[in-house]
Amino acid sequence: MKLLNLGCGQRFHSEWTNIDCVSTGDCVIAHNLIQGIPFSYNSFDVVYHSHVLEHLPKQKAHFFIKECYRVLRPKGILRIAIPDLEQIARNYLTALERSLSGSEEWIANYDWMLLEMYDQTVRNFSGGDMGAYFFQEALANEQFVIERCGVEAKELIAIGKQTLQARQLVNEVNPFKKLFKPIYKFIRNPQYIRHILLKFLLWNDFEAFQIGKFRQSGEIHQWMYDRYSLSKLLKECGFEQVTQRSASDSFIPNWVSYNLDTEPDGSIYKPDSLFMEAVKP
Repeated sequence: MKLLNLGCGQRFHSEWTNIDCVSTGDCVIAHNLIQGIPFSYNSFDVVYHSHVLEHLPKQKAHFFIKECYRVLRPKGILRIAIPDLEQIARNYLTALERSLSGSEEWIANYDWMLLEMYDQTVRNFSGGDMGAYFFQEALANEQFVIERCGVEAKELIAIGKQTLQARQLVNEVNPFKKLFKPIYKFIRNPQYIRHILLKFLLWNDFEAFQIGKFRQSGEIHQWMYDRYSLSKLLKECGFEQVTQRSASDSFIPNWVSYNLDTEPDGSIYKPDSLFMEAVKP
């Protein structure tokens, strides 16, 4: 079978053709998917993308799904994983009700669900407030966040703890580090001088320039989907047999062996996901 993994990031497999906006490995092709999928009609038996569709503007989603349809062979399978708007909304309402009833545990969960719902849509800098959330000294609802977001959350929490420890150590060893921060930045990143020049030239418009540049970088979420709206989109693009799946259940033969939606130990890579599959007639 010919297998295509779109917007793969670090989740790719050597038996698949893997594409991302930048090459993240030896077997990853660099390509901007906004311009379409760089293969001919009826090229693949399977097309898969995880947490890609929500990064496209709503008006471009139809074109992207039609591109998936185009490169699939008849009876080919499309598998999609996206943040599940329905699941997020239900968790938010639960957190709201339990916080109003006075549950200290759920007050922290409420704060997280608001971030999960909005932050990747409204943020104006990389990582946003969700990123900052992981860098707290003591995360009151660490287990809840890991259950919601899986391996990524676990890794970010660990990085946050290591970073805080490193910062404390540096400040203890060198309390004058702040005085040399601009020089340090220039040595580590020569682009810093470009940043300074742009700030000088644009002056009051510099912040707007930075925000606009970031919001076009592909990090933010442009739209959200639930099982109804995604199913509707797939059917509008010509797909049949639209089916909600679990992380490990699939029309795709030997799906679990690729470890794209699951880890080797069987855990789910992104538990907050909606998994759906459809077939090209």
